[in-house]
Amino acid sequence: MTDAPHPDSIEGLFARFGPAYRWLVTGTVMMGTIATILTATIVNVALPDIMGAFGMGQDKAQLLSTGFLAAMTGTMLLNAWMVDTLGQRLTFMLAVTVFIAASVMGGLAPAGGVLILARVLQGAAAGILQPLAMQTIFQVFPPEKRGSAMGIYGIGVVLAPALGPTLGGIMVDNFSWRYVFFMAVPFGVVGLFLATIFMPGRSTSGPARKFDWIGFGLMTVFLVTLLNGLSNGQRDGWFSDPILRDFAVALISGIGFIAWELYTPSPMLNLKLFTNRVYAGASVVAFIFGAGIFGSTFLIPLFVQTIQGYTPTRSGLLLMPAGLILGLVFPIAGRLTDKTPAYATVMFGLILFALSSFLMTGVDTGTSFWLFAWWIMLGRIGLGFIMPSLNAGALKALPMTLLGQGSGAINFVRQLGGAFGVNLLSIALERRSQLYVDSFTAAQHAGNSTTTGLLRDVTGLLAQAGVPEAIRQAGAMNYLGRMIYSQGNMLGYRDSFFIVGAFFLAALVPALMMRQRGRGP
Repeated sequence: MTDAPHPDSIEGLFARFGPAYRWLVTGTVMMGTIATILTATIVNVALPDIMGAFGMGQDKAQLLSTGFLAAMTGTMLLNAWMVDTLGQRLTFMLAVTVFIAASVMGGLAPAGGVLILARVLQGAAAGILQPLAMQTIFQVFPPEKRGSAMGIYGIGVVLAPALGPTLGGIMVDNFSWRYVFFMAVPFGVVGLFLATIFMPGRSTSGPARKFDWIGFGLMTVFLVTLLNGLSNGQRDGWFSDPILRDFAVALISGIGFIAWELYTPSPMLNLKLFTNRVYAGASVVAFIFGAGIFGSTFLIPLFVQTIQGYTPTRSGLLLMPAGLILGLVFPIAGRLTDKTPAYATVMFGLILFALSSFLMTGVDTGTSFWLFAWWIMLGRIGLGFIMPSLNAGALKALPMTLLGQGSGAINFVRQLGGAFGVNLLSIALERRSQLYVDSFTAAQHAGNSTTTGLLRDVTGLLAQAGVPEAIRQAGAMNYLGRMIYSQGNMLGYRDSFFIVGAFFLAALVPALMMRQRGRGP
């Protein structure tokens, strides 16, 4: 029959598998999504062990997170071109294969440089897979069920980083940090097998769309130089020649990228998408959303391990309740998205996450496990309401012909926010902590009765313990220094949580821009 759909097309696969196909293909792409996002945050709990194994400083260790996010951000815009050229199935399988190979490389890495390269390759594969998953799910669900579909997609996007640190902590404590790189491999292998059966092939015939190599090159230079400048600025000095050079190159390449994308007939990032008021508002919210979820997932394990002395397993378990409650929130939020205006659900989620961040500004060394876990749960509930509505609201505003580019761009913006969020929060944490440490240190003098009393008490305790008199004073001063450092860092973390909350409140303004389309698809 001449009118029969091609067996590799979505229509042909629906004809073969029936209505259940949409769940079969959703499960397939979710394997890739869960594997890649699990890997995005699981390394955070292993950072102290990795730093010790390879003698890394904080600046190099940060590259394990920011290198992944930068690569993920950079390749997201390759998605639309690869799908047009290779088809969804081959694109998915190629990206998953690279991801599996990079994961094995990371687990077997003999040196820090190899480990960073493995993280970059993982991020590059993840950047292709995430928008592909959203695009595929959006294609197989009817408009009235797309909110629910985005809820299913959101489970992988937010549940994986919530549960990842828990599983990673168990691996680090009971085996080795190397095992955190192998954990996502089974998901990738299963996804690779399912893709051969359920993923659609290339939907267009004829020559492939020309790839925007110049745009990709300019964007890569922009991301690498800007993130490198942000990562090293605190160490080298913000006005040092290498940092100023990085920022100058980033500025020039960023302006060049925008100018080229407006000029070229085959842009990698269609900037006309952002002339749509609803999509533009959703994109700003997505940027802040990415900064918040990746930034907070970076801060929390570091805080409880360095300030409260948690083990990697305990720091991971702190995020477990939030991960479990997300499993309940996402289906509810997805159904609400189909019945309520997207902007209303997004604003509700933003307020909840901001409230959670402001509550965390009261954290200290004595904050109990369950109180901290409750604060995190509140924020993750907010993220659960944001994610489905944000994606569905953004893509509903676009014609079907721009769906692929719109999916890639909204994911690109969210990941760009994640890369900036981790970097900028790391900078804020370091600067604010140092400011507090310097202020406390300046107040420690002979005229400070509290300080002299503390030193006297500690010296007395050391004497009772049999410590030689020659080193008692030095021991007491060392104890005082550690107290000052701990208190300064704790206040730095408080300020960092406040910054996250303030940005989420500010996101209420662009969220209102999504109101234009009102209710429904």
